[in-house]
Amino acid sequence: MAKDTQDATDQAGEMADGREPEALLDDVSQQQAEGEDEDQDSDSLLPIDEHEEVVSEGGREIRRRGIYLLPNLLTLGALFAGFYAVIAGMSGNFNEAGWAILVAGVCDGLDGRIARMTNSQSAFGAQFDSLSDMVSFGVAPALIMFSWAFEPLGQVGWAASFIYMSCAALRLARFNVQLGTVDKRFFVGLSSPVAAGLVTFGPWVAAKYDVAASPTISYLAVLLTIFAGLLMISNYRYFSFKVLQFKGTVPYMVFLLAVVLLAVIAQNPHEVLWAMCIIYAVSGPIGWVYRRLKRNAETRPAAVSVDKVQK
Repeated sequence: MAKDTQDATDQAGEMADGREPEALLDDVSQQQAEGEDEDQDSDSLLPIDEHEEVVSEGGREIRRRGIYLLPNLLTLGALFAGFYAVIAGMSGNFNEAGWAILVAGVCDGLDGRIARMTNSQSAFGAQFDSLSDMVSFGVAPALIMFSWAFEPLGQVGWAASFIYMSCAALRLARFNVQLGTVDKRFFVGLSSPVAAGLVTFGPWVAAKYDVAASPTISYLAVLLTIFAGLLMISNYRYFSFKVLQFKGTVPYMVFLLAVVLLAVIAQNPHEVLWAMCIIYAVSGPIGWVYRRLKRNAETRPAAVSVDKVQK
């Protein structure tokens, strides 16, 4: 009798809640899954939660556990290269610092492209890549330049380094919020890897020829560093090379040009890579001036024709 009374009470409680038996089964299954997750966490050797990310697949949201290995390994390689560049620069070994920045740039260029080619893009990878870029192309160049030429300048030196590092942070933050809303063919502002090359390849070339940082060179380096920082936060448009497709075929002449470029870089990597960074950096302002002149030239005949009609 008592058992029947208890069953009736349970049924009344279920009806009061307004939930169907299927909903109750779903709750039980969810509680069992949470219990299994807690058991797995308690059995873990380290108190580190497994990464979970909500993604959309097939029109519905699902939870995905873990991270993609290959693209994030490349991002980690870029982060390590940037950290090593800081250590080398503070130790006065600017040749190794330049090579480390170059390796970081190569890894940074590969991680995103490989993630897109293998369909392994994730929000975790995007954030990890941004933090790695801040270290490798924001903090590292600023400290390398300070160790090479800015330290004797006092407040002017550390101010120039801070301006560059702040501009790199602003550039990366703007890139993150504009992701997916701007034309992929162009970067808005100079990309941080090229800005890092523009700044740090100077000490790299100087180390090759044993050129010391004189007061004149130091102040020129200050102007170059600030100029690179301002280009990063500018609205100049730079070709992003994202339209280049490596899966399809290309004309035979394009492949020959790639071979010639590789041979030229191999002969004098320090000078050629720095020259390439300089040319790419000034292409933004030059393109902006060209578009302004072209626009003025197109509007001038229209304005003249209107004046003639009015007369």
